[in-house]
Amino acid sequence: LNSKERTQRLGSIRTRIALLYSVLLFGLASIVLGVIYLSFSQSLSDEEISQQNIEIRQDELQKGESSQSEEIQEFILFEEKVNQNAVEQLRNYIFLALAGLLLISLTVGWYVAGIVLKPIKHITFAAREISATDLSKRIDLRGPADELRDLADTFDDMLERLDRAFRDQREFVEEAAHELRNPLAVLRANLEVVIADPNSTIEDFVTAGEVASRASDRMGKLVDDLLLYAHHERPDLQRTDLDLSELVINTVQDFQAEAKSSGVLLESECDSNLKVVGDSSALRRAFANILSNSIRVSEKGKHIYVKAGSDKEMVWISVRDEGLGLEPEDSEKVFDRFWKADEISAREAGRSGLGLAI
Repeated sequence: LNSKERTQRLGSIRTRIALLYSVLLFGLASIVLGVIYLSFSQSLSDEEISQQNIEIRQDELQKGESSQSEEIQEFILFEEKVNQNAVEQLRNYIFLALAGLLLISLTVGWYVAGIVLKPIKHITFAAREISATDLSKRIDLRGPADELRDLADTFDDMLERLDRAFRDQREFVEEAAHELRNPLAVLRANLEVVIADPNSTIEDFVTAGEVASRASDRMGKLVDDLLLYAHHERPDLQRTDLDLSELVINTVQDFQAEAKSSGVLLESECDSNLKVVGDSSALRRAFANILSNSIRVSEKGKHIYVKAGSDKEMVWISVRDEGLGLEPEDSEKVFDRFWKADEISAREAGRSGLGLAI
């Protein structure tokens, strides 16, 4: 290891856990052994049984047995020396035990910390393998359902959301480029034809200009829809308290003229006081797209029924038309970006296929 790696290793979580474990164990052992040492020393310095017996014998000697006085004093000195040696031996043993305990606790702490932190190494290795262009890899940590397992599962969930977001973004760019390519190809082909033909007349140029104008209109509508779609994909919608019944009534009134010109009868039935929290412009756009789609697919003389109400904690809007409907295999595609039931008519009408997706 170089100096930088050694510094990182010394400052690692494993090192800190090992040191913390060692310090705690060393501190507790020091307290326990210190109490034992003090208790033992104190018990030897107090009045021992022999000391009490000597005092009794000294009382007897004062009554006439002075011949044994020197022997008693020597015994007292001998006992004090033995006690002092015992205390010193105990102190030395305690120091040796603490030194050994420190080394053992550091070793055990380092080993235990390595076992505990082993899943983190797995998480780190997996995270390094993940690149910005490939988010398909997962940590997939195995083991007990502990905090590290929760961390790995949370990281996998985040990767799944990021992978889905990047995949949707790539698909969105590819689909947008494909949709823009068609009107651009039409525009370029018509202009190249009239420019390359030396016999092109004014009428040819006018026709090419009209085609180019329609193609540019389709591109303009597509760009507007793309910007609107991107705006509604953002999480920072302006959510406010609003009355959904008022929004439904006003939107239906706005489409009455279009429905009438198409020969479609637009009827509405809406409960009052439908309070919700949401982005009024986004909700109106979504509802307007559904109404516009229903009017477009309905034949003359058909009805469109719009209803709005509430069911306990839920507020709902229903739009039912009498159009031809969809094939079962197409029912799940209507909300996909750029999907069109009739590609030719949609292209001629300048529709982008983003309405229901928005």
